Parts: sequence; C-alpha cells; structure tokens
Amino acid sequence: MQVWSNLLFILQILSAMAMIGLVLIQHGKGADMGASFGSGASGSLFGATGSANFLSRSTAICATIFFATTLGMSVISTGRGSAHAAEVNRLDAATAPAIVASAPVSAASAAVLAPASAASGVQGIPTR
Repeated sequence: MQVWSNLLFILQILSAMAMIGLVLIQHGKGADMGASFGSGASGSLFGATGSANFLSRSTAICATIFFATTLGMSVISTGRGSAHAAEVNRLDAATAPAIVASAPVSAASAAVLAPASAASGVQGIPTR
C-alpha cells in the first residue's frame, strides 16, 4: 500500500509542475490582440491556432491527472473499502471504553462538570 501511495504522490507532484509550466507558457487573450496590429510575432511553433489547442488540451489532461491522483491519495489515506479500515474501527470500539474508564478525574475537570451555582438562572445565565 505504501508503494501505491508513493507512486501517486510522485505522479501528483509531476502533474502539478507540468500544469504550472503549461499555464505559464500560454498566452492570454490580450496577447493575440497585440499580434494582430503588427507588434510581436504572430507565428508559432504549432501554427496559428495549434498552440492554443495543444496547450489547452495538455493543461486539461494534467489537471485531470492531478485531481485523479488527489482523489486516489485521499482514498488510500482513509483506507475506505479495505480490511484495514474495518480492523481500525473494531480496535477503536474495543479500546474506547477502557480508555474512558481508566481516565482519572482531576479537580479542574470536576469543577467544570459541577452543576451551575444557585446564583445562576436558566442555562447558566446570571440573574440580578
């Protein structure tokens, strides 16, 4: 299980770095307007509109991989659907009464648990 967790973590980091790089490479909508008036180079490596489609699709694929790995890591960390989760729940149910019964009551916690004084009104609100 630890191997899968490590692989998902590495894949998540790589997809996040690729997504950041792809977003930084892309041009904004205002950048095309300047190129149409003659300032800047309008040609690109992928053609006139090919770079926007390629970079947009690549960013969408990286985002999908990132979200899928995040979901996978959350499922692995909570242990849903595995025998491990049932084992943990069974152990928690068995040890909870023993922990509560063995906890000593200190003077500070006894004062907190004591009933409200006679000077207090309903629900502990002081009266005149």
